[in-house]
Amino acid sequence: MKPLIVANILYFFLILVTSSNKLFAQNIAHAYIDNHKDWAISAMREFGIPASIILAVAMHESANGNSKVAVHLNNHFGIKGPNSNTQIKSAYKGYNSVKDSYDDFIAYLKNRKQLSTLFDRYPAYDYQSWAYGIMHGGYAGNKAWAAHIIALIKKHRLFELDDVPEDDIATEFELPKKAFSETPPTIYVVKKGDTLGIIAKRHHTTVKNIIRKNSLVSDRLKIGQRIKI
Repeated sequence: MKPLIVANILYFFLILVTSSNKLFAQNIAHAYIDNHKDWAISAMREFGIPASIILAVAMHESANGNSKVAVHLNNHFGIKGPNSNTQIKSAYKGYNSVKDSYDDFIAYLKNRKQLSTLFDRYPAYDYQSWAYGIMHGGYAGNKAWAAHIIALIKKHRLFELDDVPEDDIATEFELPKKAFSETPPTIYVVKKGDTLGIIAKRHHTTVKNIIRKNSLVSDRLKIGQRIKI
């Protein structure tokens, strides 16, 4: 067999293997989300931390439930502490169940001074502020940690699990009738402290897109101003 043919076969084989591995990893992530999202949503509604943050941190710290400490200690959040497991030697805390690990993560955030303030500072849908707040509060030493968490949330659209208050978004009901069906735009009412950057992040869009949709000539906003998203 000619070297060029062999090289092409190997090349396509590597592409096939790589694609299969990516699909396998994606399926594992989706299975993890499906199995644990109810716990995350329940904790969000009880304590006010975004469900997207809870899930993304668990997925990141436990390798979607497949790390050694996740398998042997039921530890999905990388929290250190005592354990009585004889199968592995680890400085990480052991739990009787994965649910206990989720509950302890919330307790960890609420019982530490630098982290407990996040519950009053950020709403349960501002996952980006929560990610950086948790990192700067001492939970993670890696400076890229928050960026990794946010990337996971966006990749798997975990933000769709977060609760956004109904009074935070006003829908434009009275629109000019057209001959074709058109989805009404979402209208956001500017509140005190809002900037285009904050609004863009909150609604998963860009400042440039908001400026274009609203034909804005300045980035200055007025309280009560209605912005198309």
